[in-house]
Amino acid sequence: MKKIITIIGARPQIIKSAALSRAIKYNYSSQLTEVVVHTGQHYSELMSDVFFAELGLSQPAYNLKVGSGSHGQQTAEMMKGLETVFEKESPNAVVVYGDTNSTLAAAIVASKMHIPLVHIEAGLRSFNKSMPEEVTRVLCDHVSTLLFSPTLIGVENLKKEGFKLDNSMPFSVDNPKVYHSGDVMYDNSLYFAQKVKEVLPPYELMTLQSQPYFLGTVHRPSNTDRPTNLTSIFEAFIELTKSYPKHLIYLPLHPRTVRSMNLSFSKDFMLKIEENPQLKIIPPVSFLNMIALQQHCDLIITDSGGMQKEAYFFNKPSVVLRTETEWVEIVEEGAAITVGADKEKIIDGVKAMLSARKTHFTPLYGDGKAAEFIAKEIINHC
Repeated sequence: MKKIITIIGARPQIIKSAALSRAIKYNYSSQLTEVVVHTGQHYSELMSDVFFAELGLSQPAYNLKVGSGSHGQQTAEMMKGLETVFEKESPNAVVVYGDTNSTLAAAIVASKMHIPLVHIEAGLRSFNKSMPEEVTRVLCDHVSTLLFSPTLIGVENLKKEGFKLDNSMPFSVDNPKVYHSGDVMYDNSLYFAQKVKEVLPPYELMTLQSQPYFLGTVHRPSNTDRPTNLTSIFEAFIELTKSYPKHLIYLPLHPRTVRSMNLSFSKDFMLKIEENPQLKIIPPVSFLNMIALQQHCDLIITDSGGMQKEAYFFNKPSVVLRTETEWVEIVEEGAAITVGADKEKIIDGVKAMLSARKTHFTPLYGDGKAAEFIAKEIINHC
């Protein structure tokens, strides 16, 4: 029996981990044991606990309860806690997702302790190293033993960075294996899309179907920590309510974004937002509620990498509030447009994506069985 430690910390990682946990539980429970460690990077009930219950996940074996802090402070506290856990558990491998501080901390500690690192979502690049996430992606990939890329573009990025695609066993940090695995979030979207009707009350689904709407999220520091960017984005939202008077704009906002709004906006501007009947600012929603919102919206406006993909999974156009994206294939397919935080570009982007009326979304993210493939390869090579 082999043992892995799965590291989660931010809400998207909890969701992604559900696919692998499900694959282990139903297909490989006699061969692989999973120990889940929550760093506590997202620590409120709305941002964390509710997801375990909704996704059918057991509570983590460890919760480091690190909480908020600067990048350095948060990462250092995680590293201290993870080192203790790794020493106690002696895993065959450590599994990390994506590009957060939790990912970075685990990657550093595992590499220093000579524990094989498995990176899910390897090879993604925005080619903008001013983003902390981009630095984490690069560093994590280069200390990993098994690298699972959701896209062929990710595999090509790794090849350009010097990774050999034809390495032979045994695999190690000096002889890593690169896979095109498909996307675990596509696994989840297919699986949980079927659960929405079973879980959500009929009146909630009827409400979403009763009036057309756009779905928006804003959470990246590059937008929330820059008052000019945040103001420009919300000015665009206000203008969109004028251009599309029949549409609502649902905005499930991270508490951090709401705090930034209160600090950045004048009282008059904040009042203008609050009194606009088409702007529906709501607290963070559960994963199943988010799927329901995505399924029934006309368009998604977001700075989230995960939301860009989920928009694509559900055949929805997206307007990306960044100047670049790691999911370049979606843009190349004409299903998304990058606009940054420029008010006019946001408005023009919405108009362009709605006018295009894309009807065919090429399958880009696998067959919905990425997690099963990943679990099998971990068993074989860790």
